[in-house]
Amino acid sequence: MNKTIRRTAVVCLLLVLALLVRATWVQAYQGRALADNERNRRTLIDQYAGPLGDIVVGGSPVTGSVRTSGSDDLKYKRTYTDGELYAAVTGYSSQAYRSTQLEGIYAHILDGTDPRLKNPLDALTGRRTAPGDVLTTIDPAVQKAAFEALGGKKGAAVAIDPATGRILGMVSTPSYDPSTISGTTDGDAWNRLNADPDKPMVNRALRQPLPPGSTFKLVVAAAALEDGLYGSVDTRTQSPDPFTLPGTSTVLENENRSAPCEDATIRTALRYSCNNVFAKMAADLGEDKVRAMASAMGFNDSEQDVPVRAAASVYPSGMDDAQTALTGIGQFEVTATPLQLAMVSSALANDGVLEKPHMVSEVVDAGGDTLTSYEDGASRRIVSSSTAEQLRDAMVTVVDEGTGTNARIDGVEVGGKTGTAQHGVDNSRTPYAWFTSYAKDASTGKEVAVAVLVEDSGAARSEVSGNGLAAPVAKRMMEAALR
Repeated sequence: MNKTIRRTAVVCLLLVLALLVRATWVQAYQGRALADNERNRRTLIDQYAGPLGDIVVGGSPVTGSVRTSGSDDLKYKRTYTDGELYAAVTGYSSQAYRSTQLEGIYAHILDGTDPRLKNPLDALTGRRTAPGDVLTTIDPAVQKAAFEALGGKKGAAVAIDPATGRILGMVSTPSYDPSTISGTTDGDAWNRLNADPDKPMVNRALRQPLPPGSTFKLVVAAAALEDGLYGSVDTRTQSPDPFTLPGTSTVLENENRSAPCEDATIRTALRYSCNNVFAKMAADLGEDKVRAMASAMGFNDSEQDVPVRAAASVYPSGMDDAQTALTGIGQFEVTATPLQLAMVSSALANDGVLEKPHMVSEVVDAGGDTLTSYEDGASRRIVSSSTAEQLRDAMVTVVDEGTGTNARIDGVEVGGKTGTAQHGVDNSRTPYAWFTSYAKDASTGKEVAVAVLVEDSGAARSEVSGNGLAAPVAKRMMEAALR
């Protein structure tokens, strides 16, 4: 054979071999990555080729699908029942803007492409499989109570079953209807939502940590009792009033200057929300001990999934004594989400044990068979039973006799803590109003933990308080959960 022909044949053989290796590599190793690439229109076409599975609340779907009229490729688009009510739970599924929250996390279940949904014949033929459903832990009555109580206010609320960690309600206001951005021609609606200064698409319940104000005093009190700094909630503290921040000439005063805050017990200090007591307490404990308690309760966790990823609530580090003292009243650089503060009350309500919060109970196939079950009971002990009991008792005093009276429910044990957090340079803007609480009905055994944030109600600055704005919302949610 001619030498030139032999060389040409070898080169051609090598080229064919290289093509085979590349094709094998792309199909066997890169297939999933290419299929999931957001620029792959085939994935989008497959996703909306048929009706999607549903997100279910209280046994009824809050999502649906409708046949489109203007697109041959994208045959179905997502619809939502009470879209504004459940947007903080579902997120959105959009032909143009992809998917978020539960819609995004469980996209392969809901569009039928998850391998667990396919039977052997489907796997061989590549036929579209009937999609599965996502069953949530949300209680429709709690969700509706929170949404209606927040009304036109900018804020958020979360309710948790302390015994199981099940999230019973999660609301963020102002909200939006995901149906308005589910198609391919919704650019105007998308632009309006993104340009809205109130940020309706931000899930304030999970994704916007803000200064928690005096609600954080529960964390500091728990650290002091667990450390043995004070023997009980009725032991007198060493707390001058007014209190000068360590190493400074800055005097920290109390909102109620006539309150009996000098050397007050933890119970009295929670009842009147005494800044001097908890600032001094945090300084005495030191930042490491306060941070350890905060972290045990969920602060500084950057992987807090419910299963939607929550932004980390933060207890800072590297502070001096004055800054540590300010963290004792939930200021300086302390931030928290409503989810996080609901977890604090949930742990105290559950005898000091924190159950992992979650808002999905099961993922099922089209026949209702379970694919994934999210078991209740992923728990960890945060504080001793004695500490939890004492703080619950002190929280009841707050509601019965102190700053949280608007949360009272006849015949029910209710404990809570108010918070009014500074906002803006030198507290120049309207403060945030917080309330975190729990309720137990001895006659039914039902219980619930709640946290409410009112970021802006439009009220005059002098009218902003946790008791005035946030506690009534919490009360409505607790009443709904205990029915």
